[in-house]
Amino acid sequence: MADSFPRHGADHTLLFLVIALTLFGLLMVASASSVIAERFHDDAYFFVKHQIFFGGTVGLFLFLLGYFMPYRAWRPLALPAMLISLGLLVLVFVPGLQVAYGGASRWIGFGPFTIQPSEITKLAFILYLAALLEKKGDEVRNFAVGIVPFLALSGIIGFLIILQPDLGTLFSIAVIAFAMIFVAGIRWTHLTVLAFGGLSFFVLFLNTARYRLNRIIVYLHPELDPQGIGYQINQALLAVGTGGLWGLGLGRSRQKYQYLPEPAGDSIFAIVAEELGLVRTGILLVSFTVLGWRGYRIARQAPDVFGRLLACGITTWLLAQAFINIGSIMGLAPLTGIPLPFISYGGSSLAMALLASGVLLNISKYGT
Repeated sequence: MADSFPRHGADHTLLFLVIALTLFGLLMVASASSVIAERFHDDAYFFVKHQIFFGGTVGLFLFLLGYFMPYRAWRPLALPAMLISLGLLVLVFVPGLQVAYGGASRWIGFGPFTIQPSEITKLAFILYLAALLEKKGDEVRNFAVGIVPFLALSGIIGFLIILQPDLGTLFSIAVIAFAMIFVAGIRWTHLTVLAFGGLSFFVLFLNTARYRLNRIIVYLHPELDPQGIGYQINQALLAVGTGGLWGLGLGRSRQKYQYLPEPAGDSIFAIVAEELGLVRTGILLVSFTVLGWRGYRIARQAPDVFGRLLACGITTWLLAQAFINIGSIMGLAPLTGIPLPFISYGGSSLAMALLASGVLLNISKYGT
């Protein structure tokens, strides 16, 4: 058991990064959302207050839970967590609970409160896959015994996410899954087959809806239809370019005046670049890179397979999602609609990122 291993302090570098990124995120949400908050709620700080209460306060509780609860104690909770998250994904489609926005049904509403189940599903999937792969052991190299159950679970989750639809979350979970099964010791031939199958499915999935193809077209040719399908990426690139090296100054963004869609959400990195400039934005990129380094270091030094896979999954989730979001805003990848961890507005996203960080820090206490 984990509590039988020698204990030492948590990874201080990672702890500092989590605190710094969270506080920076609240600062940028306050700035990026001020205009739309004032217009629609007569309170320039409406959204940051919401983020502090639902994301920060709940997130702090979950962070402390993850930080102090021995990570092995999560193992028996993996299956219940996975089942609950699947249930929440189904509730997204229930009339009366469903909250639709921007043509997607990704939220559940309980009065004034909303929950995004896909954010919960990411961590639940990591927990369950870590427990499953640890249980399989060397059988993970046997396709029928080790991989087919994983494919069945991934298929169920993927189907529910496709119905929302949420291409960004689907891609994030795919990246997480590949990283974890690779660390678990899957055969290269099996990994190649899965990669080819996943790529083929992705191509077919893109062809099921015109708007998905439009995202690829805009990625390849952002100059096309700048007032239509290319509007968001062109406004994001304009914000980044306007900021230059040193930025316009904190709170002085022009694009947040309802030119850039989702300025406090998926597009918040564009506001960061516009207000702080590319030089200081580089600090944010370095922060996520160091977070990835410390996370994979924790995974490598974890005392058991479950800890190693859990740390790998959490780190891959946060790191991949960060660079997918940033890459899409910079025009280096298609727009996906996934939030920037710790930074973007969204209580579910922030709370789950803090819980995952707490678990990762707990694993670091038991490392060699």
